[in-house]
Amino acid sequence: MAFASMGGGQPVGFGLGLVLGGVFATTIGWRWGFYIAAIINIVVLGFSMFQLPRVNVLVPFSWNRMAYEIDWMGALIASSCLALLSYALASLTGSTASVRSPATITTLSTAIVLIPAFILWMSRQQRLNRPALIPNTLWRNRVFTSICVNVFLIWGAFNAFEQMVNFFFQNVQSLTPLQAAMRFLPAPISGALANVLVGLLVPHVRADWMVITTTVVSCIAPLLLAVANPDWTYWAVAFPAVFFNPLGADGLFTISNLLITSVFPTETQGLAGGVFNTISQIGKSVGLAFVALISYRMSQASGFEDKQSPAALLEGYRASFWFMFVLCITSLLMSVWGLRRIGKVGGKRD
Repeated sequence: MAFASMGGGQPVGFGLGLVLGGVFATTIGWRWGFYIAAIINIVVLGFSMFQLPRVNVLVPFSWNRMAYEIDWMGALIASSCLALLSYALASLTGSTASVRSPATITTLSTAIVLIPAFILWMSRQQRLNRPALIPNTLWRNRVFTSICVNVFLIWGAFNAFEQMVNFFFQNVQSLTPLQAAMRFLPAPISGALANVLVGLLVPHVRADWMVITTTVVSCIAPLLLAVANPDWTYWAVAFPAVFFNPLGADGLFTISNLLITSVFPTETQGLAGGVFNTISQIGKSVGLAFVALISYRMSQASGFEDKQSPAALLEGYRASFWFMFVLCITSLLMSVWGLRRIGKVGGKRD
C-alpha cells in the first residue's frame, strides 16, 4: 500500500493542477499557475529538509573516492544525450516546423549517436571492473527490461493523451480553459482508485494479470477519441476516455516499483528505480513530440483550405489518437511477453 499511496498522489496532483490551471487562466492569469507551483515547491523543500529521515554516513567523505569511484564520463555522456534530446523534443513540440532546422537536426542526431556511445562505454567500464553509471547487465533481467519498455510506451501515450484531448476540447469543441479543465476531473479519481485497488489486490493476484488488465482498459481511451464525433456529448465518449486513460500508467507504476524490489538485491534497487523513473520521463517527452508532429502533418495534409480550422485540426488529432492506441497495444504485447509467469509480488518479507 505504500507504493500505491505514492502512486495515487500523482493523478490527484495532476488533475487538481489541470483544474486550477483552467481557473487561473480564466481569472487572475495563466502566469499565476507558475507562481503558485514555485511557492508549493519551496514549501515542499522546507518540509523535506525536516521530515526526510537522516542517513548515517558510515564512510567519511573523500576526494579520492569522488574522483575514482564515480563514473564521471558515463554521467557526462548520459547527461549530454538527455539534454540534447530534451532540447530537440521541446523544439518539435513547440513548433513541428522546426524539424527541418539545423539546430534541431544537429541536436537530435548527436543525441542518437550518444546512445550507442554510452552503451559501449558501459561495456568498457564493466570489462575493466570499473564503476559504471548504468551497467549493461541491468538490462539482462527480462522483467526489468519489459517494465522499462512498458513505462516508456504507456506514459508516452498517457501524457500525450492528456495534452491532445485538451486541444480537442478547446480547439475543436470551442470550450474555455476552465470548461476543458473541469472535464479532466475523472482522471485523478480513477487514478487514485486504480492505485488503491492495485495496492489491495497485489498480494493476491498475479502481477502480470493486473498490468495486462489495466493496460487493456487504457487502450480504450485513445480508441474512443479516435472515432469520436465533436457533436457527441461529453458523457458519451470523452468521459469514459478520460476516466480510463490513467489506469494503465498508474497501475504499471505501482506494480513496477514492487517488481524492482523483488527482482534486484537491495544494493541495486536504487539504481534500477532511478533508471525506471528516468525512462518514464523520457517517454513522456518522446510521446508528446511524436503526437505533435503527427497531428501537425495530418492537419496540413487534410483537404480543408484553412489548416487551422476545427475540421482540419480534428484530422490531425484523430491520427494522433490512433498513434497513442498503437503505443498502448505495443505496451500490452510487451507485458504479455515480458511479464509472463512472474507470479505475485508485494508480499510481506521477514
